[in-house]
Amino acid sequence: MRTGSGTDENGASRRSYRRARDLPRLLPLWPHEIAAESLAEHARLLARVRRALRVERQRGIGGHWTYDLARHAQLLHAYRAEAADYLRRAKATQRRGSMGD
Repeated sequence: MRTGSGTDENGASRRSYRRARDLPRLLPLWPHEIAAESLAEHARLLARVRRALRVERQRGIGGHWTYDLARHAQLLHAYRAEAADYLRRAKATQRRGSMGD
């Protein structure tokens, strides 16, 4: 079922995730941190997103006045996208390494 508001039937946004556009709105990051060209840099970036998600979740559980449901949802969306990209890159790196054997 499609709605006119840009969301699917579960209320999730159909807008695609783009790191360069979305992460600076969620976390204070330097441009070189957003680029995350190596797998190790990507792992550090993923850890920062995971940490921010954990902090936001704790704010919600605690009923803190600064908790923001929209930010929490955006962090979760970013984390899932970054985790999927990291796993894809790790598999590709592993495949490249095993092909050289």
